[in-house]
Amino acid sequence: MVERLPVYGGQAVIEGVMMRGTQVCAIAVRAPDQSIVVEIEPLSSLYQSRLVKMPFLRGLLILWDALALGMRALTFSANIQVEEDERLEGGPMVLTLLASLAVSIGLFFIIPAGLAYLTERLLGWNAWQSNVLEGLIRLGLLVGYIWAIAFMPDIRRVYGYHGAEHKTINAFEAGESLEVESVMRFPREHPRCGTAFLLTVVVFSILIFSALGPLPLIHRLVSRLLFIPILASLAYEYIRLTSWLMRFSYARLLVIPNLWLQRLTTREPDPAMVEVAIAAFQAMHAQEVVPDDRNQSTV
Repeated sequence: MVERLPVYGGQAVIEGVMMRGTQVCAIAVRAPDQSIVVEIEPLSSLYQSRLVKMPFLRGLLILWDALALGMRALTFSANIQVEEDERLEGGPMVLTLLASLAVSIGLFFIIPAGLAYLTERLLGWNAWQSNVLEGLIRLGLLVGYIWAIAFMPDIRRVYGYHGAEHKTINAFEAGESLEVESVMRFPREHPRCGTAFLLTVVVFSILIFSALGPLPLIHRLVSRLLFIPILASLAYEYIRLTSWLMRFSYARLLVIPNLWLQRLTTREPDPAMVEVAIAAFQAMHAQEVVPDDRNQSTV
């Protein structure tokens, strides 16, 4: 019988990496004095419940919890880089999260729907053409945004830590020792990446919104908001499925677009970045009591 490894994930943060296991997560951050600061946090009991085994529902629950967890990790990493009186916490952190969600929904769902509707009216297109255009606008905004922010020095470093996170998990899943030189040899792409999730949401949005047919503008905008949870659930299950199918060579074609997009959201990390990613993974892994595969998280 082939032993199944637990499915670990995480995300890049400011000058660091967060690694999430099945029971705890660990955040490792490079402090201004070049030391590595590690914070360990137990995961919500949600990850141990039966709810995470229920298709479609589990996606929404885990993604929402992962969003909050990721925000806390980003806040922790940011606070390591500043003086104590400049730290962000409590109410400001919640407001930042809500504002980020509102801007993201407006930019990637409301604006594309409005522009496509306007084009449909001006050019006399049918609903299918309009929805395809909406999806292409959404994809263009997503890729353009990812590409544009990469010119910011701080974001370039975050992308480097993103690559270090992927390399570390790839090395673990390949059974290699987690030494810097060994980990550096692995690719910086991973099929369970959150970037893959975003691209999958865009593709599914074209299919689902096209099936809704022609709608008045207000109904169109409301439908985009109401269908966000459905798109997220479908994308989550698709990422799970393709990750499992990666053992079959023919199925690897399904993840090629996702891996291509990751070329924009990852950078080749330097050894110091990989050292931080390894520290986060080892701190998390040391706290895992009984490894299992209950948590299918995105990388």
